Amino acid sequence: MAPPKAAAKASKKSTAQKKEKLFHPQSRKAGQLARVQHRKDKLTDLARARVGKRRSQADIYSFFYKALPPEGVLSLEELHLIVRDIWMTRFDSEIEEEKNARRKGRPKSVKEQKLEEIKLREAEEYRTGLEVVDLTDPPNVELFRRWDQKEVAFIQQLRFIRIAGDAPSLVVISRPGQHPSLVQSNQTNVELKDQEMDTDDAPLLMEPLSRFASTIMTMDGTS
Repeated sequence: MAPPKAAAKASKKSTAQKKEKLFHPQSRKAGQLARVQHRKDKLTDLARARVGKRRSQADIYSFFYKALPPEGVLSLEELHLIVRDIWMTRFDSEIEEEKNARRKGRPKSVKEQKLEEIKLREAEEYRTGLEVVDLTDPPNVELFRRWDQKEVAFIQQLRFIRIAGDAPSLVVISRPGQHPSLVQSNQTNVELKDQEMDTDDAPLLMEPLSRFASTIMTMDGTS
């Protein structure tokens, strides 16, 4: 058993250490602890942001997954119709509810402002060029149908196109697709086009532009 004096001394030392932690927030140790906690908080916020982003992306992709036809693919016109009349109007009922709940002369609620901002931002994005999963390409649609509606990483293998409300007949491949089946399909299409150009250039050049209305141009590095 420790002598009473030694025990008392140890107790005073322990009390002094506790007091230093409690009453010296500007000490070096307190600064270190604050920095460690700040880093933990920052990492936690980043993790939450990533989870939120993945959840948001999953919601978007789920919408287009459910827009797939029972068989075959969508036409470009049908894809525009889905984006313009369904996707772009999905918040209209909530915005209307917020308007009706607001008393006359009162400012817009935070929710109403946020939804209107999203709607305006997406409308401008669609007007100038909105990136969507290509639902007009058979190999891509076939692959998309195999999605479990959970794993966002699977979606990154798909082919994406950019469509614009201001140019409804124009399609730009923003991401050609990383899945082996899509890579092979793209290579086959390129080879077929090369053969057509090699064997019959002149008649193709004389064709009206309307024949190439569905021609898809590729933009390397566009996101």
